[in-house]
Amino acid sequence: MWRAGMSEEIGRALVCVREKVQNAAAKRAQGLPAVQPRLVAVSKTKPADVVIEAYKHGQRYFGENYVQELLEKATNANILSSCPDIKWHFIGHLQKHHINKLVALPNLYILETVDSVKLADKVNASWQKKGSTEKLKVMVQVNTSSEESKHGLSPSGTVDLVKHIKEKCPGLEFVGLMTIGSFGYDLGQGPNPDFQLLLRQREEVCEKLGLPVEAVELSMGMSSDFEHAIEVGSTNVRIGSTIFGERVYAKSAKGEANVTNTEEKLGSLSVQEQ
Repeated sequence: MWRAGMSEEIGRALVCVREKVQNAAAKRAQGLPAVQPRLVAVSKTKPADVVIEAYKHGQRYFGENYVQELLEKATNANILSSCPDIKWHFIGHLQKHHINKLVALPNLYILETVDSVKLADKVNASWQKKGSTEKLKVMVQVNTSSEESKHGLSPSGTVDLVKHIKEKCPGLEFVGLMTIGSFGYDLGQGPNPDFQLLLRQREEVCEKLGLPVEAVELSMGMSSDFEHAIEVGSTNVRIGSTIFGERVYAKSAKGEANVTNTEEKLGSLSVQEQ
């Protein structure tokens, strides 16, 4: 629910998160691409007014996990008129029967969760049918934690899927890799192994397909671990509850989500809060 003073709270939260993003980027090891990480504000379960207020405070990239919720916000008259430069990231599991709805949305910037050849082909066909003069940016989602509850393809299939997108999907532009990873990892045990695996996945993709490292983004890190993710190489972080506060879920809010309440409390779904 919207309340007085929320605009100031969102503004302060964004300033704080941006400062942490910059500080974390400054701690990166030499050899990593020197790019300023992209902050994606995940507005899942939050009203359109919250998106508009964050936009007023300079935020441009926003993420959503559900096609229906993104549909409602992307076509909201107030958002369309107040946020002309908004860029939407879809960071949830995409069911095939929702592809056409997603592709038709205004200001769709990137789909972060392509995890199969079939999905890539269907998204490509839908995007080409739309007749856009630009390619749709996509990331390949990798299940680095090998958890059955997580979406994403097995690391062993990453190179083949990226190769397929680049060679067989002319309507799509491959821009990077994304992972959610396991939640609650204790950094006292060392660098997050899920992030390290995604880094190795990028190395393999770049080596086998002849791509420059700086051309392959890494979307990893949420509210609980985005600073560590950036330090080890993330270029795209998904922050939700740290900016907008805890989410309130309707009892019927099931379905397309690919993150749980616990995951949301720990951070954003992609970078991919999430």
